[in-house]
Amino acid sequence: MRSPVSRRHVLHGMAAGLSAAASPRLAQAQGASQPALTPGPPGRPGRHRVDEPAAVEVNARPLPSFDIRDRARVRFGALEYRSGLILTSSFSGFGGLSAMRLDAKGERFIAVSDQGTWFTGRIVYRGREMAGLDDVEAAPLLGADGKPITATRGWYDSESLALDGSIAYVGLERVNQVLRYDFAKGFTRARGELVPLPAAARKLPINKGLEALVFVPKVMPKATPPSQPLAGTLIALSERGLDAGGNLIAFLVGGRTPGQFSVRRTENYDISDAVLLPSGDLLILERKFSWLGGAGIRIRRLALSDIAPGAVVDGPAIFNADLGNEIDNMEGIDAHVTAEGETVLTMISDDNFSLIQRNLLLQFTLVE
Repeated sequence: MRSPVSRRHVLHGMAAGLSAAASPRLAQAQGASQPALTPGPPGRPGRHRVDEPAAVEVNARPLPSFDIRDRARVRFGALEYRSGLILTSSFSGFGGLSAMRLDAKGERFIAVSDQGTWFTGRIVYRGREMAGLDDVEAAPLLGADGKPITATRGWYDSESLALDGSIAYVGLERVNQVLRYDFAKGFTRARGELVPLPAAARKLPINKGLEALVFVPKVMPKATPPSQPLAGTLIALSERGLDAGGNLIAFLVGGRTPGQFSVRRTENYDISDAVLLPSGDLLILERKFSWLGGAGIRIRRLALSDIAPGAVVDGPAIFNADLGNEIDNMEGIDAHVTAEGETVLTMISDDNFSLIQRNLLLQFTLVE
């Protein structure tokens, strides 16, 4: 979703892993043979669409602190700030980052831009802090005909990403469709196939539709119980599609118990992304904006075991931030576990290709 936000008298917007269960097979797909890339030119002014694969140089400026009012503060609810980056590039197609998935080490990533573009690459670390991005490549999302979806169907607004091993699911918010990609067939050169969705998904409001996708693996060793009733299910959550009770509409696609459920909406927050933790908890990234109240983001923790057709699920907020913090249009969240056993949350923002918004990459340790 494109959303205006005010910050320091300037309008700012409010936008992170290949899941641990999916990363081994995805890493193999990433290593598959692909055509060599040449650096892409900055492109024509005002044209952010990517029509063919290109190497991208990304510059990164560190954010040493998260709290603008208290630079020494590192604890924010259940999260502890690790590091952050402001990302820029002369490549005109770089931006609009709406979802990101990391590998098990929190290094290799795949992301989608809302302009129908894949971005892949590697996060470079200096110790525990992020230092930059390397090996970044852009490629268009392809349709079943092998052509960019932006060229043949005029589809864009690719807002969400979920992984099941070498299978990737991408949600398109404006048309409320989901495309399925088999990375074993060319990685980001693979062709997308439409995923059948409930009829109600097509009735979601324009620009408030499918905003987050999460795939529930068949086995989650750290979850209780390790095999979930929702195993093999794609969870699709709307940004602000509301049911009769004013709660956020979501769908269970495939699996043993397909159907519709709701996430209780409070304090005017909308969903922007979600991630499933190894423990079996679902973290929902949410944001809100008003001209009087400004902008805010939060993370809520939901129990996966509460989710079922017809349910209305809710959970506590474990993190809150506002314009006194280094936030923007935060649209993506992911999680990985370090070698030391720390759960790290990565968030990314969508700059809407605006000069007054930023591409932020933020990392926190989940401490509770």
